[in-house]
Amino acid sequence: MERRGFSDRSGFRERENRFFAPKPVAVGQEYEVDIQELSRRGEGVARIQGLVIFIKDTKPNDHIKVKITRISQRFAEGEVVGKGETETAEE
Repeated sequence: MERRGFSDRSGFRERENRFFAPKPVAVGQEYEVDIQELSRRGEGVARIQGLVIFIKDTKPNDHIKVKITRISQRFAEGEVVGKGETETAEE
C-alpha cells in the first residue's frame, strides 16, 4: 500500500482557489468606511460587501477614507488617508 504525504495535496489549493469570489476592493483604491469593532491585535475592523478590512490606528465609530494596501483570500488591509466626507449630522 502506498503512503501519501502532504505533498500529494499540492494541487488541492489551486482547485480550492477558484471557488473564492472576486474581491469587492482593489489594491490602491480608496473607499469610505465605518470602523465597526477592534480586532484582537487592536486594529479597526470595517467591512465592504462582507470582506473584512483591517485598518491600523482607528477605533469603533470612526468614519474614514481608507486606501487598500493588501488583499488576501479572506481579508484586506488598508491605511487611513483621510476623514470620510459623508458623515451624518446628529440632530
